[in-house]
Amino acid sequence: MGSVGVQIVCVSFGVLGLIGVIVCCAVPRWKVSSFTGSNIVTAVSAQEGLWTNCVVQSTGQQQCKNYDSLLVLAADLQAARAMTIISCMLCCLSLLLLFCGADFTTCVENEDIKPKISLVAGVGLLLAGLLAIIPVSWSAHNIVRDFNNPLVPPNQKRELGACIFVGWGAGVLLILAGALLCCFSRPKSGSSGGTAKYYSNSAPSAPNKNYV
Repeated sequence: MGSVGVQIVCVSFGVLGLIGVIVCCAVPRWKVSSFTGSNIVTAVSAQEGLWTNCVVQSTGQQQCKNYDSLLVLAADLQAARAMTIISCMLCCLSLLLLFCGADFTTCVENEDIKPKISLVAGVGLLLAGLLAIIPVSWSAHNIVRDFNNPLVPPNQKRELGACIFVGWGAGVLLILAGALLCCFSRPKSGSSGGTAKYYSNSAPSAPNKNYV
């Protein structure tokens, strides 16, 4: 089974990744206003997230409004909502399993089951990381595409918000944690049992040869 140090590192990466995914889900900073071309009015800036659309003034005042209907949202935004929430839930469940199967806890006393629990937790963290990277990458692709599209008016162009980069970082941390767990938490092979059985079967044959 993996060493305690590797498991502690995986727990740290998992917790940091979970915090990053929660920030991406809650903070409306996926898209921000782009001040390019003739759009030089910086007194008001727009910020868009998964759940709200905010307008921030230069004085610091911020007004947010929830999206009117789920059916009118873009496909990438609907998918980002679902995948981000699933990533949070899967990450929480994987961390709980990791605490149960870690060497530094006594939740599970059976040493043969602990590597399997840690392996399942590693797979869960890998999936959580992928579910975190896919929506931010999809949104980043659409933002860059619309920014380079000459048919889009300058006042409607957006740039990458902070949540995009936070989501990438959180996904990488979760994937690293899952990969480390999968590498260092492999179940033990049954070679020792086979060796013991071989000696037990060959032991009675020695006296027969002595008698002959």
